[in-house]
Amino acid sequence: MSLGNIIADLSPHARVATAVLPFALAIFVRLLVGNNLLSRGLISLSVLWFAANVMMAPYAAGFRQEIRNLRILLP
Repeated sequence: MSLGNIIADLSPHARVATAVLPFALAIFVRLLVGNNLLSRGLISLSVLWFAANVMMAPYAAGFRQEIRNLRILLP
């Protein structure tokens, strides 16, 4: 079983949790230790992780078809 299969088999709630949980943990660390280089770095990395998860999330079938149609329409 490859990593791609594990990620593909996650439920939508689990996918949201994998995107949001690192950010929530980074905020918790910031509340515990204050505003320092570690907490700023963790927040920056977690924001990048969240953005990557949102941009690479699988789209609904209808939305994917609309994107394909848009590619056909644009030269």
